[in-house]
This record gives sequence, C-alpha cells and structure tokens, in this order.
Amino acid sequence: MLRRSAPPWPRNCGPVVPVEPGPSRGAQAQRRHVTPRVIVTRPEREAQRWANELRRLGLDAQPLPLMAIGPVSSPDALSALGTAWQALPDCSAVMFVSANAVQHFMAARPVESLWPLPAGSSPRAWAPGPGTVEALLASGWPALSVDQPAPDAPQFDSEALWAAVRAQVRAEDLVLVVRGADAHGRSAGRDWLTQQLTAKGARVHTVAAYQRAAPVLGPEQMAAFATASGDGSVWLFSSSEAVGHWRALADASSALALPGGCAPVALPAVPHDARVPRRAVATHPRIADAARAAGFEVVQVSRPDLASVVASIKSIA
Repeated sequence: MLRRSAPPWPRNCGPVVPVEPGPSRGAQAQRRHVTPRVIVTRPEREAQRWANELRRLGLDAQPLPLMAIGPVSSPDALSALGTAWQALPDCSAVMFVSANAVQHFMAARPVESLWPLPAGSSPRAWAPGPGTVEALLASGWPALSVDQPAPDAPQFDSEALWAAVRAQVRAEDLVLVVRGADAHGRSAGRDWLTQQLTAKGARVHTVAAYQRAAPVLGPEQMAAFATASGDGSVWLFSSSEAVGHWRALADASSALALPGGCAPVALPAVPHDARVPRRAVATHPRIADAARAAGFEVVQVSRPDLASVVASIKSIA
C-alpha cells in the first residue's frame, strides 16, 4: 500500500544499530571482474519481473525498488477519474504515460462505464513504449487502435511518440493524458506533449490515475542499499525520481542521523571509494543526467528494452 508521508527509511528514536561490514575491497574487485551485480530500482512488481529476466540471461540481478506506486485515493482524484471515463467516447486519443497509467486507469473504471467500447468508437491509444503497449493489449484495447514510436526509435519517449501520431491531430480534437501524481496527489510529469498538442489546436485534459512516492525500506533493504552503493554494482534507473530517492537515501545514510535526534534503525553509512566508481545504466538521457548529478561516475544510456539494457550493463562491467 502506498504510504505518502513515510520517509524512505525505517524510523526509531533509539540508537543506531550497527551493521555488519560488507565484503573486503579485494573480494569486491574480484567479483566485479566476474560479473556485475545489477540493482533494479523500478517499482516493486516491475523490479521483480526485470530482475527475473536479467537472471535468466545470466546476470546477478537484485530488485531494490526506489519508487512506490499506488492508486489515487482522494475524493477529488477519484471524481476526476470518473469524469475522464465518461468523456472517453468523445476523445480522439488517450495518451498513457506508462504501463502503470494503463493499469490504474482501467482499474478505476466505473461499473456503469461501457468497456470495451463499441467497434469503431474507441479512441486511439497512444503509448510511449512497448511496456505500455503490452498493458493496453492486456486491458482489452484493440490492437489496431494503439499507436507507439517506431521500433527503431532512439528512445521510447514523448518525442518519439509525437513523431508517430502528430499527423492524426486536428484542431479541436480532445486528447486525454493519463499520468501519475506525486506523493501529495498533485499531477506530475513532463508537459512537452501537451504543449505540442495545444500548438496544433487540440484540447487536452489531464488526469492522474496513480501516485508515485518514496518507498519504505526495511533494515535488510537499507543494508543492501548501502552495500550496493559502494561495491561497484550497476544500478538500473528508469526514472529520474528514483535517482532522487537514491540520493536522499545516500545522504541520510552518510549523515547517520535525522534532525530532531531521531536516528534510523540499522542505517549503515554508504561507502564511497574512488577506486570503486558508482555505475549506472539509465534508460533515457535525462535520467542519465540525474544520475551523474547524484554522484554516479560511470553512466551508460540505454534504450529501455531488455536486449539494449543487457548490452549496456555488459559494456560497463
């Protein structure tokens, strides 16, 4: 369950509990020469799925979610979702920012709303990448109504999607954008696509179908976080927000204390040895920039498909 206000570490106003030291630097270096451990930071369900796929391909992958996802719950947000469903037949297109947007929007369907829509009356469904397409098809959207970037697009993002759909857009078209909200329930995300649609005269309505927040990590996860932050593991980031949560955890771990005298339980210091550079694979240039700003010395940009991610991981091993 999504917890909006909880910090991304366990709290306790008692003393810090010592954490057993990790492997020696020599042992770490020897392991890195064999194969890198990959830390998957996606939300819990996606992180586990990606870790399983990476293991199947021979990589040592560990899920460590740095993003929590949950449904919106405020009366205003739920009312907005109901209104969006009522307007669905009038939409020319619905843009889903992610698979999470698809899943939570579909889960919020009012019982009185017809689904699937009658043949020929379904709006176009716009997806920025293959994962969103998969979620749309699983939810019953007609395959012939789904638009996505070209398979050889350099990135799967709003810019690549716009190149594929811009010719569809006419003045006065109604386009629904389904996205996420931050931990306070405010709609959050890039407005680049909305700006392009507005410039062509389309009407854009935005609705938040889910919320993003920092995860609540237990003592074992915090210990794993500290170890992986200093042993040369490769961090796989698919969100700039997850990078921000990594940075907050690293800063808090290094401080070993919170304001007001409350100390986290079993919060180990994050080691940083210049001889063991922090490494990351980011699935978009903007995420890579965030990782560099957070202190990762070696950052590889990758397309967000499995084969490209594996190749990028191996390239910095």
